[in-house]
Amino acid sequence: MAETPLLQRLEGLDARFEEIGTLITDPAVISDMKRYAKLSKEYKDLEELLNAANRYRQMLKGIDDAKEILETETDEDMRELAKEELEANTAAIPQIEEEIKFLLIPQDPEDARNAVLEIRGGTGGDEAALFAGDLFRMYSKYCETKGWKLEVSSASEGSAGGFKEIVCSVTGDNVYGTLKYESGVHRVQRVPATETQGRVHTSAASVAVLPEAEPFDVEINEGEIKWDTFRSGGAGGQNVNKVESGVRLRYMWKNPNTGVTEEILIECTETRDQPKNKERALSRLRTFIYDKEHQKYIDEIASRRKTLVSTGDRSAKIRTYNYPQGRITDHRIGYTIYNLAAFMDGDIQDCIDHLIVAENAEKLKESEI
Repeated sequence: MAETPLLQRLEGLDARFEEIGTLITDPAVISDMKRYAKLSKEYKDLEELLNAANRYRQMLKGIDDAKEILETETDEDMRELAKEELEANTAAIPQIEEEIKFLLIPQDPEDARNAVLEIRGGTGGDEAALFAGDLFRMYSKYCETKGWKLEVSSASEGSAGGFKEIVCSVTGDNVYGTLKYESGVHRVQRVPATETQGRVHTSAASVAVLPEAEPFDVEINEGEIKWDTFRSGGAGGQNVNKVESGVRLRYMWKNPNTGVTEEILIECTETRDQPKNKERALSRLRTFIYDKEHQKYIDEIASRRKTLVSTGDRSAKIRTYNYPQGRITDHRIGYTIYNLAAFMDGDIQDCIDHLIVAENAEKLKESEI
């Protein structure tokens, strides 16, 4: 079996896979959560790559064996079987090569994380808040189809419905790596419920998807956090107004990118359990700081990507939802479909798949694999 350029790129990975397999059973590594998590992720990625590489080698060997039979064998039945084997493996080679190429692309280490989803009504007043509510419902439905858990951390309702702002945490498998494509400005064109003349209005809502920080990602001096408690407002029975379950934290933090000390203010009123609200507020604080500290890294990635598919300027308009035409258009990749009702009901995977393909094609071009 001849060594192809792709197989040459895979040299040494078996040894690394065995090395990591030994390391992640070492008590010293297990006690270092940050290192253990990193090695476990590398082990899983290498396992997937090596499984594909083994299938690739088997196909190449199958081609060599079939060619040898066709050159030496006189039995027609054997020759026919060899011919079928040769055709099947030859046809499958391009697909397995593409799979390996994509697996060789360096992955964003944040893709496997859970995410914080923030939706805010933008220009358009009440209609923008209603649209933000529609987007929240869309993502809620999508998370259900993925088997992900979505929990609301805080929400500010619009006067006519929907949300001025809503912040959620989403937990599951590869959440950030999937939802990161949704960051940006979403524009809607439709006749608002408050419009009496039947005119189409344009409104917008912004979506930000942040990788959720783990406790060991950022250093927070919890002794310097100032906590306040207050009675939550809104629906929820007598307990809401009688028990101080809502929490507010204030934390002074020096931004390493600017050198400026900032006051971070976070409120959490989602549950009636004050300790749970404190835990969620701390999680949001970690994520906020993590996001700020990694903004330079994110900006550098965005500057190298012409399409700005998954990261980049969060103020960029990424998608238009046109209700009169029943049309969805993603402006980053020129993707247009006419199934708006299903899309708003959570059927957004096809669009995300197209964005992933576009980003992978871009990465392949950059890495010259």
